[in-house]
Amino acid sequence: MPSLSSKDRGRLESVLREVVAPDAQRVDADSAFPVASISALASAGLLGAASATEVGGLGLGFGGAAEIVERLARDCASTAMVVTMHYCGVAVLEAHASEDVRREAAAGRHLSTLAFSEAGSRSQFWVPVSTATRGPGGIRLDARKSWITSARDATAYVWSSRPVEAEGHSTIWLVPRTSPGISLSGSFDGLGLRGNDSAPVEAQGVIIPEGSRLGADGGGFDIMIGTVLPMFCVLSTAVSCGLMEGGIERTVAHVTTARYEHSGSTLADLFPIRTNVARMRCKADATRTLLHDTIAALEGGRPDAVLRVLESKAVAGDASLEVLDLAMRSCGGQAFRKDVGVERLFRDARAAGVMAPTTDVLLDFIGKAVCGLPLF
Repeated sequence: MPSLSSKDRGRLESVLREVVAPDAQRVDADSAFPVASISALASAGLLGAASATEVGGLGLGFGGAAEIVERLARDCASTAMVVTMHYCGVAVLEAHASEDVRREAAAGRHLSTLAFSEAGSRSQFWVPVSTATRGPGGIRLDARKSWITSARDATAYVWSSRPVEAEGHSTIWLVPRTSPGISLSGSFDGLGLRGNDSAPVEAQGVIIPEGSRLGADGGGFDIMIGTVLPMFCVLSTAVSCGLMEGGIERTVAHVTTARYEHSGSTLADLFPIRTNVARMRCKADATRTLLHDTIAALEGGRPDAVLRVLESKAVAGDASLEVLDLAMRSCGGQAFRKDVGVERLFRDARAAGVMAPTTDVLLDFIGKAVCGLPLF
């Protein structure tokens, strides 16, 4: 499982210490896109983690990307989610985009994201209802995308539509954010992940060259399920692991220093508090073990890789809810203070269960897989 070199890990820790962590509270409070953090990660070469070395990237694959995302999520889950979507988009670009685009992404000059979710297909992102039709000026796209991360800040969207002519569920395109006919509505003012710049995006008569297609016409389903889904589930799991680790760090720091003045004992001297911390540690370690096994299954081509991919996000989403709930209970009233950071992680953890594929959809897929039924 490729991981960061000591040099790149040092760069990551420097970006976290100097930019990501100090800015995290403001990003959350103001629903502000983490511009400084993404810029610092690009300058450090870390946005190229999922890009091939032949185009100037780090070539780290699932393992390295997961390590970066998990570490980011401990301090700022909004930044971690922006990077998650970038790496997912890059996975498609690496397989199907031109060398120039790939080099721009590897250098951190092209911020990618996914544009799959639609008002008409909801969490079943693999069956878009948006259209792509051939005309005299190229391909016309019309769509109502429900939520796109980095909507105002991405360089281009990895975009799904119905096929132009071929059979199949979908076709994938590379659509520049500034294309005429692209419009965004509203700003994200959500419960958690408040700085990830999610917004509905509408396309009305957007014209792109046919050469903007990523893969074959009608081949979008295979890209979504074979390329994007494994990366997204692995990195979503990494985000949940980072949130849990951040919650444990903050909880331990509080319960080992908060004292009862009359006795001098700390909260950690209380049996119920210690068992809470123990449950948190067990949940986090078990989830990280599943994450690492999922990556090993993918990189080793194991027959259980698909099952592990589905399990990882479902398990991690539920585990992070439990761990951050225990963090809130263990830290008591202090946890409700914004500056402590536990409350922010508690809110951020809620997103995993509702991001497509949702936990309920994943559990349905897992049940089908275990029972030997087709997933789709």
